[in-house]
Amino acid sequence: MRSLVSVACIVLAAGVAPAHAGNDTPVAPNSEQAASGRAIYQTYCASCHGANGEGAPAWRERDARGELPPPPHDAQGHAWRHSDAMLSRMILHGWRDPFNKTERVTMPAFTGTIAPQEVRFVIAYLKTLWTPEQRQFQREESQRQSFAPAAH
Repeated sequence: MRSLVSVACIVLAAGVAPAHAGNDTPVAPNSEQAASGRAIYQTYCASCHGANGEGAPAWRERDARGELPPPPHDAQGHAWRHSDAMLSRMILHGWRDPFNKTERVTMPAFTGTIAPQEVRFVIAYLKTLWTPEQRQFQREESQRQSFAPAAH
């Protein structure tokens, strides 16, 4: 369950489908979308990344396997350093932290569990957890790295 939830919430994989429905613009922290995203986050992400995006306890310390626990998604974490496209890929396709000592995918893929539009809502919610400066940085990242063409 840890991996399943961990995946739902962030963070980063390689070459995959987008989390948008033909929309190439970055996700804005719109209040209606963010509210929907918070509910989705609570269902799929909070058990690993914390109810308020605070991350797992001791998230900076490796566990017995040499893996880092799920990081926070709030201003203390690093999700804000990734573009919408990258966050989407991480959520939909899972992620293996390159700093982990194992080859195991530590964040599971949520493709088929969370719809691409719902991923956008989760990203909108995450943006409400960041400082204005972090949101600005992330907005610029998202403009540099747009979503891939929609795969159907």
